[in-house]
Amino acid sequence: MVKSPILIRVLLVLVACVAPLSAAGKPNIVLFVTDDQSPIAGCYGSPVIQTPHLDALAKDGTLFTNAYATTASCSASRSVILTGTHNHANGQYGHVHDYHHFETYANCAAISLPLQLKLLGYRTAHIGKNHVAPDAVYHYDRELKTTGAHDSPNWVKNCEPLFNEKADQPFYLAFWTHDPHRSGEEQESVPGDLKPNAFGNPQVGKQYPGIEEVVYDPAKVVVPSWLPDTPECRAEIAQYYQSVARTDKALGALVMALKQAGQYDNTIILFTADHGMAFPGAKTTVYEAGLRVPFVIHLPGAKPGVVNDAMISHLDLTPTLVDAAGGLDRATNGPKQLAPVEKVGTGENPGKKFTRYQGRSWLGLVGQEHGEGWDEISASHTFHEIQMYYPMRAIRDRHYKLIWNIASPLPFPFASDLWAASTWQGAWRQGPQALYGNRTVDSYIHRPPFELYDMEQDPAETKNLATDPAHKDLLEAMKQRLKDMQKRTDDPWRLKWEYE
Repeated sequence: MVKSPILIRVLLVLVACVAPLSAAGKPNIVLFVTDDQSPIAGCYGSPVIQTPHLDALAKDGTLFTNAYATTASCSASRSVILTGTHNHANGQYGHVHDYHHFETYANCAAISLPLQLKLLGYRTAHIGKNHVAPDAVYHYDRELKTTGAHDSPNWVKNCEPLFNEKADQPFYLAFWTHDPHRSGEEQESVPGDLKPNAFGNPQVGKQYPGIEEVVYDPAKVVVPSWLPDTPECRAEIAQYYQSVARTDKALGALVMALKQAGQYDNTIILFTADHGMAFPGAKTTVYEAGLRVPFVIHLPGAKPGVVNDAMISHLDLTPTLVDAAGGLDRATNGPKQLAPVEKVGTGENPGKKFTRYQGRSWLGLVGQEHGEGWDEISASHTFHEIQMYYPMRAIRDRHYKLIWNIASPLPFPFASDLWAASTWQGAWRQGPQALYGNRTVDSYIHRPPFELYDMEQDPAETKNLATDPAHKDLLEAMKQRLKDMQKRTDDPWRLKWEYE
């Protein structure tokens, strides 16, 4: 949907004219989101990967051990991060770019994070990857320039004017990297025809200007149980580690710039990823490897060095930051003031009226080790690329997890880059009964309607209990909880229970 620049300017004037709540004394906010990163870091117990700056942020803040994306797909996940609503409710069912062409409903502008913070008196800026639309829902005052897609440490110098300018208003910066997403290049120096994806890294022996690369030995990386321990997989994990390490340098540079500007002690810094790493078995699935994300927050005045085990998700991020900015009405779980919404053209669908969030604020959990009542998350995936229709819904608590593969008669569709991944091709070439982590190639592609897992006894999601008569009552109870979630969050796919 192409929007007139004049209409967007009119909308922004309306936002500016609505009386903002006082900005005095409010903290700055930095939302640092990486692309396709699992919670593999020193502060999450990895003995190999080097993430000193995330580790330092965790020592100075709160690290959440049970943080989840609601969908392991880039655009869809980002829409959840920025609206506090499931993508099945906000309309961003899949990718926004190119022929995929999914967009968020226009009415989501009323509650979206950038427009709410603008309304609350913040100067808003974005740098890096955005990957959501339309601009009328996700508009920032400034789009800062990058120096290149994969040299995010160098971007920080373009953020410094925001930190240093004399202004009465606090700032909100969305710093969204392209790494450690797979890139369009392979590491040519690796022998054999199955070469690892470069994950945005320069070719061996080269580096981006001013950035010292951290290179990893494939023999020393840690292969998760859901991936095959093969030379192809190890080579790709080494590239992934290198990309993560470079992104960690960007976090370090950003924190240093905030400190030099005298802003660090008054800035909320929230570090997360849109979803898990870009390997088959994680990205585009609702398995743990796809949904679990790193989540660290530095909140001025909160107790440092805390590890919190509450189950939170990206659904909760926008209501939390709006809460931190003083704009959340806790009685309604919506903004105290709705942002203006641009009118759409005749025949266009703006979506229902959005007045409240589907997630909730976890602001009171920061600096605490546990929170009562934070024991369940939900997931919703429908598309990634347009040709990848495979709706899945999931509900997970501390003991059990239910996955509903709504299109289970269909073979599971692959993202184009994951199909081409040498990690997958190495297993695929061995035939349908070859092991891919803890599953066979065939069982990864052909999935049953329901998958029920005991997450305490089987965290690798290996033994499906859905067909076990001993778990019949549990299965039905979990199905009902899933139906309740779908009804509560306006999921159109709940109709599938009735007619198929």
